[in-house]
Amino acid sequence: MRRHNGLDLAAWSAAHLARIEAALRRWVSLEASANSEHGAPAALIAAMRYAVLDGGKRLRPLLVLAAAEAASSPHPNALPAGEGAADEAALRAACAVELIHAYSLVHDDMPCMDNDVLRRGKPTVHVKFGAASALLAGDALQALAFELLTPEHGMPAGQQAALCRLLARAAGSAGMAGGQAIDLASVGLALTESELREMHRLKTGALLQASVMMGAACGKASSQARAALKTYGAAIGLAFQVVDDILDVTADSVTLGKTPGKDADQHKPTYVSLLGLERSSAYAQELLDQALAALAQSGLPNTQALQGLARLVVKRAN
Repeated sequence: MRRHNGLDLAAWSAAHLARIEAALRRWVSLEASANSEHGAPAALIAAMRYAVLDGGKRLRPLLVLAAAEAASSPHPNALPAGEGAADEAALRAACAVELIHAYSLVHDDMPCMDNDVLRRGKPTVHVKFGAASALLAGDALQALAFELLTPEHGMPAGQQAALCRLLARAAGSAGMAGGQAIDLASVGLALTESELREMHRLKTGALLQASVMMGAACGKASSQARAALKTYGAAIGLAFQVVDDILDVTADSVTLGKTPGKDADQHKPTYVSLLGLERSSAYAQELLDQALAALAQSGLPNTQALQGLARLVVKRAN
């Protein structure tokens, strides 16, 4: 990671990743379960922790925290690189998004879906724990995400409702689940570019865009800023999937942490199969330009982290 407009993105990310990892370990734990009335079987918690901890780029929670900082900072130097702890609402929102993402990966890897055996460089949850445990672990992670967004104290009810609505819509039939349904129904079919864009807008883009908007909901962004952040989120959400399609045919399993070439093997429509590698790479850059232009129009003075994360989405190697 490089510096972006004076921000050391590596230092900024390291500080926030440490906070995210600590919170996830605290909230996805046997101790947290023991404090509830029912508790939870240790094996289920083990599968949940396996799915969430020790792996992943944590892009979505970083987007939440970056957007929350941008929407809360009065001037560019309000939050020096690597400092400025996110408030409780933003941290809960960041972890909630990551739990939804983790649950989706658990279910996506199962035999009834993509039937993959490798995720984040280790055996997938159903391979490690069995299909039934994987299904329940995904269900429990989804439920826990909304539990995190509704604490008894510390967050206004209106803010809780707004965050839950953003996350639920992004994860449901109008978002990730709907996009996945289109993906499964499109195997072996030739989609147009607009049809492919819509599928990925839902399947991948919705949750990334929601991450940005949930961060904004934890700050005090103007209507102009929220509209710009929505455009930014849509652009990087689609860019992420375009780059994913590129990496699926150009990277190896060690670099990716998952099985490459799966889309081609399963005859799934992708940007590479539709546009080719060169045009797909150019399109990813166009989307990055759109995202950066939206930030420039937001009126927010502290968007350096969001800029850096957008560039990271397009330039990443895994």
